[in-house]
Amino acid sequence: MSRAYIALGSNLEQPQQQVRAAFAALSTIPGVRLRRASSLYRTAPVGYLDQPDFINAVAELETDLSPLALLDALMALEEHFGRVRSFRNAPRVLDLDLLMMEDVELESERLTLPHPRMHERTFVLAPLAELQPDLAVGRHGRADRLLAGLDASGVERLEG
Repeated sequence: MSRAYIALGSNLEQPQQQVRAAFAALSTIPGVRLRRASSLYRTAPVGYLDQPDFINAVAELETDLSPLALLDALMALEEHFGRVRSFRNAPRVLDLDLLMMEDVELESERLTLPHPRMHERTFVLAPLAELQPDLAVGRHGRADRLLAGLDASGVERLEG
């Protein structure tokens, strides 16, 4: 079994409920077990700004799936929740990003691990550092130290 970290986000159709339901749904994927879930965080949108704030979180999983099989399962779960990919950074019912898998470095057309921009994103680092502050985020450093170097003023922790 490998440990994997998944970023969850939603800003449509009752986002807090969408993220909570997605936590539960992750454990329904064969070969996946939800170990821990972060608090929910309200964050401002990135990229396309004319949309509602997001609810973000991170899940820590144990899985025997390969990275690409896990990616496929996550994309199927997004589709099940009603995700429509209309344009980059568009509002969405559910977004699931595979951030990293234990000791896996991968660069392909479909997937790069660790996620190439996670070290720059407070909406990822805040919940990730809550779960595993000393987690090495690729070659960039520890999650808690990376978060400390970013402006986290637009990130609000909603629940513990």
